[in-house]
Amino acid sequence: MTWLGPAFAAPKPLFADHTILNVTIEAPLTTLMAERPDQEYLTARLSYAGPDDAMIELDLKIRTRGNYRRDPEHCDFAPIRLNFRKSQVTHTPFEGQDKLKLVTHCRSKAPGFPQHILREYLAYRFFAELTPISYGVRLLDITYVDTESGETINKPGFVIEDDEDVAARNGLQMVDIRWIDYDELDPPRQNLVHLFEYMIGNTEYSLVNPEPNKSCCHNVDVLSATGGPPYLPLPFDFDFAGMINAPYAQPNPRYPIDNVRERFYKGLCQNNELLPATVERFLEEHGDFITIVDRLEPLSRRSRISVRNYLNNFLDRVSDETARERYLVRKCLEPGELYEHE
Repeated sequence: MTWLGPAFAAPKPLFADHTILNVTIEAPLTTLMAERPDQEYLTARLSYAGPDDAMIELDLKIRTRGNYRRDPEHCDFAPIRLNFRKSQVTHTPFEGQDKLKLVTHCRSKAPGFPQHILREYLAYRFFAELTPISYGVRLLDITYVDTESGETINKPGFVIEDDEDVAARNGLQMVDIRWIDYDELDPPRQNLVHLFEYMIGNTEYSLVNPEPNKSCCHNVDVLSATGGPPYLPLPFDFDFAGMINAPYAQPNPRYPIDNVRERFYKGLCQNNELLPATVERFLEEHGDFITIVDRLEPLSRRSRISVRNYLNNFLDRVSDETARERYLVRKCLEPGELYEHE
């Protein structure tokens, strides 16, 4: 199995469509955001307009989730876990879904934060253009109704495909493992992920775990065809990327960059011979990346220009051999050097 192979099966209905889905979520949001439960679910309801415009209502349970964005110091509106009743979702866009991660707007009164969510959504869409072994996402236009205060707000958000569904449609399995060495990772897939993260300006990830007493990995899940090597890294959680440019995002002091807009390449020197093929994949998809940006209606003109410029800057750095030599080949790391940054 390589990172260029076709998907084993089609995604479930929710992630087979990129149109924006308008939904209403009614829930005790005051309690949810005050207590931020990460185990206990609260009762809620999700509704949307059906084919004949009749409102379809689904029972729902919700709780907060995540680490950094669940902290009220960072986000007044935490990410949410949606838990559907399987018996109700048949013949709906949510058919086959059970539990879903919902990426929310983070800060309700900061006008720019919905744009950052849209930019993070774009990052997932870009990676899916490169490979079917990627998380599907679906953008939602969400009306939140607080059943305790009566307050209503309207914000964008997006749901992320379940990891087991990603594995199943690619004929793979998720792997829960505590320690991985770079030699156990599929080399073309390594290059793909490192170059993608470089494109969006993200350093807040790790494909391995250099310390056996810590969990593997950071903002990366692991898949395999057999349960063992070669492992295929599956990246997620891109809010610290320069392309997103979230106000709270700061570069980790382990990296030699002053702000998250600066790119830092974490690719391995031992995989440099694979770079031409990897770069070619990005060159093939660059036009599609721009099309995705241009067709995302809720994206503001300012965000559209910013994302396009950031992508075009990446293109300048990889489009010819001289640029690749300067920005990638000469910047590659040996495993020992990379461990220092993990």
